[in-house]
Amino acid sequence: MTRTTVLKPEHVPAASQATLDSFSKGLGFTPNMMASFAQSPIAFNAWATLLGALSKALDVKTRDSIGLTVSEVNGCNYCLGVHSFTAEHLAKMPADEIILARQGHANDPKRDAAVQFARKVIETRGQVNDGDLQKVREAGYTDANIMEIVALVAMYSLTNFFNNVFDPEKDFPAVMPAGSI
Repeated sequence: MTRTTVLKPEHVPAASQATLDSFSKGLGFTPNMMASFAQSPIAFNAWATLLGALSKALDVKTRDSIGLTVSEVNGCNYCLGVHSFTAEHLAKMPADEIILARQGHANDPKRDAAVQFARKVIETRGQVNDGDLQKVREAGYTDANIMEIVALVAMYSLTNFFNNVFDPEKDFPAVMPAGSI
């Protein structure tokens, strides 16, 4: 059950309106998460800015795979639905790759290293070891790329925490629970 208000268009704060309109136009509808998050122009616009900047990091399949593994670890069903949908429709990932990403892996060896590292970052709260860094570097990621992976983990965690706290009504297709994948 939703724990906050999903704003109607006429109630969106002026400072959130342009950002929300941009997302709504791009998606073709306004997701409940965004219509709720827009209540705080400071938090909403900060997240949108980070999302925009990180949309240039790595490649779309790697970003979506990281979103899936982080959302799985954080138990965010709303985000699992969103990332499964975008992975399938935008990144053109087949269902088996989406499931693999939720499990912290990928078919592509380089992407697999990034996803495994992202999972390690979220599971250990950033307390990775030298071997973890070495594996992701050996897969071809630079320190700048690794910083982008960490930033993606943080950004996806922000939306996971928001959705776990406020539980907006799901408006993306539901996904199977973790135990059944």
